[in-house]
Amino acid sequence: MVTGPIGWLLIGLVAGGLGKLLMPGRDPGGIIVTILLGIAGALLARYLTPLLGVQVRDGSWQAYAAATAGAVVLLALYRMMIVRRI
Repeated sequence: MVTGPIGWLLIGLVAGGLGKLLMPGRDPGGIIVTILLGIAGALLARYLTPLLGVQVRDGSWQAYAAATAGAVVLLALYRMMIVRRI
């Protein structure tokens, strides 16, 4: 199992797909932007969970849940920014 930042990048790929399933809709960037937001959400979760006092092991279901939550938050922020710009 891959751990560390590389593992979180891979988890981000999955989280981006899960984020797209949880928040369906037509995004201007499509699936590529959603996957990139998933990766960013996973990296955000990797660095924020210790600050919040949450212990998340690499490759665990908690890592996938944290990364998916980060992806959903970033996807929601992305949609709000895009709607205001249009």
